[in-house]
Amino acid sequence: MGQKGRSIVKMDVDKLINLLNKALSDEWLAYYQYWIGAKVVKGPMKDAVISELNLHATEELSHAELLATRIIQLGGTPVLSPEEWLKITGCGYDAPADQYVEKILDQNIKGEQCAINYYSGLLDKTREGDPVTYNIILTILSQEVEHEEDLSALKEDLDLMLERRR
Repeated sequence: MGQKGRSIVKMDVDKLINLLNKALSDEWLAYYQYWIGAKVVKGPMKDAVISELNLHATEELSHAELLATRIIQLGGTPVLSPEEWLKITGCGYDAPADQYVEKILDQNIKGEQCAINYYSGLLDKTREGDPVTYNIILTILSQEVEHEEDLSALKEDLDLMLERRR
């Protein structure tokens, strides 16, 4: 761990590490939710949805990488077990028990909305106190907003297609 990386932080570093570990847990769970959803989804527009879910899974994994790296830079330890992810998650995990495309999209839109809310709050907390973490969170937040938009557009296309069939 670098010495200056922690010293420039003007907030409680241990609390920040806890907030980042919560986000890290959410990213791992989001990664898995996207990944498994892409494997099991069924219904119209399945191929387009699979493609989007796989892309989002890759991006959620890169968010986890950014967060884990920052936690280590701050002298912390990234959350070490999936059991711990479920204990400290803010957004939870929504298993794709109903594999119909609309349900999978709804679950993931809900997850992105939760992530957007969490990262918005984290942005406010780090704006003045930690410019490095702030920039990381800003990057992640912009991708989460894009994810919600992508999924909502797919859902809108699905709804229009189903309406036309009636």
